[in-house]
Amino acid sequence: MLDAFAGTGALGLEALSRGAERVVFMDNDHAALEALMANVIACRVETEARVLAANVTAPPRGAPCSLIFLDPPYGQGLLPRAVSALTAAGWIAPGALIVGELGKAEEMPPLGELVAEREQGAGKVGFWRAG
Repeated sequence: MLDAFAGTGALGLEALSRGAERVVFMDNDHAALEALMANVIACRVETEARVLAANVTAPPRGAPCSLIFLDPPYGQGLLPRAVSALTAAGWIAPGALIVGELGKAEEMPPLGELVAEREQGAGKVGFWRAG
């Protein structure tokens, strides 16, 4: 599993608590990475978690993941750019489930087959199946 724009790691840590074998966390914000590392240690999942200090829109090469969480800042068009870059770098497996959050006013980008959409607060979440 990949938790991109990981922030404090809440999504990936929740996935680990619910049975995910491994999670790669990716973010490039120094303060977020510090909080993320503290949370990984506090949850005692150092062996199941890999933290990458990397720009999600220009990621290093990676191994294909079947579940991708993306929670970028709203209103910057980062979701489609990130999915394109992650696909090119090998992070997104064919048929992977991509879960992305964006602002309520933003258009759902074509990231694959849109299988569900939910609104919550100021945002909305899309669920896509990668091609």
